[in-house]
Amino acid sequence: MTPSSREPAQALAFEVKNLQVALAGVDVLRGVNLSIRAACWTSIVGPNGAGKSTLLQALAGLLPVQGQVYCRGHNVFALDARQRAQQIVWLGQGEIPADDLTVWDLVMLGRLPHQPWLSAASASDVAAVEKALQQTHTWDLRDRVVGQLSGGERQRTLLARALAVDASVLLLDEPLINLDPPHQSDWIGIVQALVKSGKTVVSVLHEISIALHADELVLMAQGQVQFQGLAHQATTHRALESVFNQRIAVYPVAEHFVVLPVTSISPLSTLPTLPTLPTLPPFPAQ
Repeated sequence: MTPSSREPAQALAFEVKNLQVALAGVDVLRGVNLSIRAACWTSIVGPNGAGKSTLLQALAGLLPVQGQVYCRGHNVFALDARQRAQQIVWLGQGEIPADDLTVWDLVMLGRLPHQPWLSAASASDVAAVEKALQQTHTWDLRDRVVGQLSGGERQRTLLARALAVDASVLLLDEPLINLDPPHQSDWIGIVQALVKSGKTVVSVLHEISIALHADELVLMAQGQVQFQGLAHQATTHRALESVFNQRIAVYPVAEHFVVLPVTSISPLSTLPTLPTLPTLPPFPAQ
């Protein structure tokens, strides 16, 4: 056993010990200890400035850190760039891809970690790109130039690039930016399918009601992990409300959970009765 690796902990995708990160002389993460299960969707949530995105970048090996970060039993910082890119894909928030690339070419970039230097795309590369485009409903955009896309279309294309890597671990920072509700719903389905296939997904989300669809939540504040628990459990919901200073509340709705700001919540008994609206025909697909 080398100093940079050890036997993988049972069913863990990540193990973090005493992680500390300082950026521009400011301590952003302070003594983070965390275990993230493999083949599981874990959502990291917390107030602004909690250190969520910094933690995700540290898991990806993109920042200098103090402490230990192990992915599937290997020191993340001891893996070479190709090994890391094959095993871990990171989608950063607000990424701006080159405007002159076609959607197909941008998604094909996700296959670079698997390609020999300057080699042409293989049949497996093409199949992976086609699958990713179909999953994200961007197949019809494949010949479009990225600069012509809307914000939501760009985000779906970036997600397709991440899926094309076919890595065992996906780290997604604010992946729902610019996505409308139907495509947010599609994203949940994609993540659940990935987990069912054995992949590990770790997401940073501000859409807390969507984060509650995950298997586990990691709650952060002031650069530390405050709580970790199963997303459906009441103890997790109470901790979630606490980390946001009781300014939100979690409610069960139709076998799921929604989060509402406390200032907008009224007891159900005081809500006015809404008129019954007529059922409209489906809007024709474009």
